[in-house]
Amino acid sequence: MASSRSYQDSLVKRLRDPREAAAYLDAALEEGDRAAFLLAIRNVIEALGGMTKIARHTGLNRENLYRVLSEQGNPELNSLEKLLKALGLRLAVEVDHKMDHAA
Repeated sequence: MASSRSYQDSLVKRLRDPREAAAYLDAALEEGDRAAFLLAIRNVIEALGGMTKIARHTGLNRENLYRVLSEQGNPELNSLEKLLKALGLRLAVEVDHKMDHAA
């Protein structure tokens, strides 16, 4: 169990860097697994002060944050934007160069 806690502590410490947090969330999003992405957001929130602090910054209810960021959660785009803004991040769309656009 100590090894697991040590990993979590190390991860949280790294996620305090906005560039690390952004790369971490981007990688989680790329996996295409909503539950993994929501876990990644929870880890970034932990790194940046916890749910209570983020709830205060976003104006969102703390209990609702826990619910929408649970494994079964499904945050609305507006809530996700508020969360990311409170974390010093933002949503972006970019071209997927893996796709063949010459149809």
